[in-house]
Amino acid sequence: MSLPLSTVPTLIGTVTPVRRPAPAAPLVVLGSSLGTTTSLWDGVVGPLAENHRVLRFDLPGHGASPAASQPFTVADLADAVITLVDSVGGGSFHYAGISLGGAVGLELAVRHPDRLLTLGVICSGPKIGTADGWLERAAQIRGSGTPSVVVSSAQRWFAPGFLDRDPAAGSAALNELSAVDDESYALCCEALAGYDVTDAVGGIRTATLCVSGEFDVATPTEMLVTLAASIPGARHELVPGAAHLPALERPAEVAAVLVGLFGSGVASRTAAEAYDDGMVVRRAVLGDTHVDRATAAITPETADFQDFITRYAWGEIWTRPGLDRRTRSFLTIAALVTGGHEGELAMHVRAALTNGLTRAEISEAILHTAIYAGVPAANAAFAAARDTFAILDADAATTNPTS
Repeated sequence: MSLPLSTVPTLIGTVTPVRRPAPAAPLVVLGSSLGTTTSLWDGVVGPLAENHRVLRFDLPGHGASPAASQPFTVADLADAVITLVDSVGGGSFHYAGISLGGAVGLELAVRHPDRLLTLGVICSGPKIGTADGWLERAAQIRGSGTPSVVVSSAQRWFAPGFLDRDPAAGSAALNELSAVDDESYALCCEALAGYDVTDAVGGIRTATLCVSGEFDVATPTEMLVTLAASIPGARHELVPGAAHLPALERPAEVAAVLVGLFGSGVASRTAAEAYDDGMVVRRAVLGDTHVDRATAAITPETADFQDFITRYAWGEIWTRPGLDRRTRSFLTIAALVTGGHEGELAMHVRAALTNGLTRAEISEAILHTAIYAGVPAANAAFAAARDTFAILDADAATTNPTS
């Protein structure tokens, strides 16, 4: 049986201008997941708009985009993104997308490689789910509407405890899902049923970052690791504490990894821009509490030093796309052990946990360093790590006491 002819749908987008006047600010395009709208990116846009124009678009029948009544493919959605970009000035652009939005990004890299500067694939893959599963969901939506998948979507979208921590954000996203046009949602499902670029991703030459959520079961970390291994030069990064929608659950962390990816395309950043980029990453890695405490302690004598480390350590080195933050944490721990900087090491043990390392991996890094930096240095490092783990355990016990 032949499939109906596909059509290129119309997409509507919203542009956030670059905050600092720049005659040639690079364009970033953000694509959302099935069932969500451009509001998914609300917590991420601010840091990106420091140095870029940011274009967010809605999928057909989602948010501002008109409903679709004719079949389309994921490749058609990629073509529609090109049309939308051309309508706001055209040229090359950075792209990041979540789930279906990430699939659109892979199609862009396959079909329009000359237009992409960098690609961020978040909680997505070259094939998502099964064709039968998507066709069954399309039939469910046509029969019962998008409200019928609110409960199952909440289970897939959010990490354990997120709806308790931020009920307003979770409820808003689920309400938007209920408002999505039923036929358009079903057509998106059918597009995903026919989507498979597994054999094509090996030919992608765009600088690519594959991002997974720690608790994502729809597109698990193994899928993103495999995708990164399939694309020459691509790398993988994990967002701790997130499931399928990291931009909603952990916007600071997602902003930080995208600043690192897209930042390589920003020419001649000013010192202020490097500082702002560095502060985003510094907060994501070390946490707001630590950074706020360090900022509050600044004196006239230490102000230049704090500016220096924020701009150069965090704004120039930690934002570079050549290594992921897990790897940088490994290297930082090894360097601090070698230098005998136990006080600084305690801070970066916490940072390593934030960046996805386990306690066992941190201990393994220190053990490995003992061979090359010396047993006394490793002994002191183990003591610092042990004390840090004990403090974290005590804090956790205070926060979550058992009955």
